[in-house]
Parts: sequence; C-alpha cells; structure tokens
Amino acid sequence: MYYLYEITDFLDEYLQINKFRDLSSNGLQIEGKGSVETVGFTVDACMESFLKAKELGVDLLIVHHGLIWGGLKFLKGIARKRIKFLLENEISLYTAHLPLDAHDEVGNNIQIMKLLSGSSEGFFAEHEGIKIGVFGEIEKMEVSELKKRVDSVLNTTSRVLNFGRNEIEKISIISGSGSFAIEEASQISDCLITGEYRHEAYHVAKELEFNVIFAGHYETETVGLKALMEKLNERFDVRTIFIDVPTNF
Repeated sequence: MYYLYEITDFLDEYLQINKFRDLSSNGLQIEGKGSVETVGFTVDACMESFLKAKELGVDLLIVHHGLIWGGLKFLKGIARKRIKFLLENEISLYTAHLPLDAHDEVGNNIQIMKLLSGSSEGFFAEHEGIKIGVFGEIEKMEVSELKKRVDSVLNTTSRVLNFGRNEIEKISIISGSGSFAIEEASQISDCLITGEYRHEAYHVAKELEFNVIFAGHYETETVGLKALMEKLNERFDVRTIFIDVPTNF
C-alpha cells in the first residue's frame, strides 16, 4: 500500500506535467481515498471506464483524456454524474494528456515508433512551445506493408491517404488528432501516422503529394498508458490493470 500522493508526486515529476500549457488540467483531478493498492489505466474518463474500475477495485485511475478541460465552470449534468460517482466510490483520477503524448520514454508517439522498429531522429509539431510529435527512420517498405504493420502492432484497421511516394523510409508520428501537422510532416518524412481521420486532411495530403495513415484516435493513445503502467510497476509494488474501452474512432 502507498499513499496517493507518493504516486501522484512521482507521476508529476516523471511526466513533467508543469512544462506543458495544455487545455487539459493535467495531474490529480479528483482526489479519492488516501491509500492506493490498485492502479487502473484507461484512455477516457467516462462512466464505462469508471464502472469497470469500481468492479476491479481500482483506487487510482490514470487516464489520457480527463474530466477537466480549461477549468470547470458548472458541476451539473454529465459532469456532476461522473464526479459524484468517483467521489462516492473514493476513486482518484489522474490525467496525463500532452505530457503523455510527448514523453521521450513512455509517450504515445515514441512508443509507436518503437513498435514499428523505427529509429527516432527528433521531435516536431510544436504546441505551446513544446514539440509533441516524433519522426525517424524505418526499414524501407511500401505504403501497403507499413499499413499492415501499423494495423498489427496497434490492433487496428487503419485508413490510408496514399498520395505520396510508394516506398517509405522516413515516418512521422502524432497520436490522437495530428492532421494539423500534415504539412510539416511532409517536409521531414514520407508518411505521417496519426489517429483520427479529419475531412480537411484529404485535400491537404493530396496537394502535398503525401501519405497519411489514420490508425484510430483511441488505438494510438493506448500505448503510452501501457508503457507508463510498466514504469509504475518498476517503481511501486502495486497491482496495475489496463481497462480497455475502445471507441472505434
């Protein structure tokens, strides 16, 4: 058993949450019981995740998409229902949004690069002064083969805009919603791998003659949580559980 703040203080420092200017309120959003034996990890702070967490005896739930974005103006409706459930069941909620995307060890983007056996060369796609995407080199392959590998390592069915060169050697990665960086990615790589498909991405990629693989917002943001779970196991003798609540987006 550990005190809640032993774990959250470690996470704050390891993820460097104070470095990021993020719409998400990163860190401990909801304080539950003061002691922690079981830690759950899931992508979204939603009732389905909370109900599963309660069933599994989770004391601290670590998420990528939390409940508080840009401040909490009203505590009513769905926000009241969710927060009430967490407080009544003494489940603490910790959020790591951009800090988990950009982290150089357990971040979503660096983890996808590792899963594809790529070699990271640097970061790109600056957001509020911090670059959150990663780019690098992989074994040369055709776009169709890269799609198969992405689908395999992320357990997804990706969508491809195949407007660029067919042989891929350089890739760039932004988990979640990375269409905003297509133009920058086209200058440093042969293909951008991101999560969520955006309508406006089609013509941007076509005009740039560039490849984009959309592997799913949810699927590209599970890998960082799983890596963080392993890191927490190295540091604390707690029970950890990944709670899978896919959205198909």
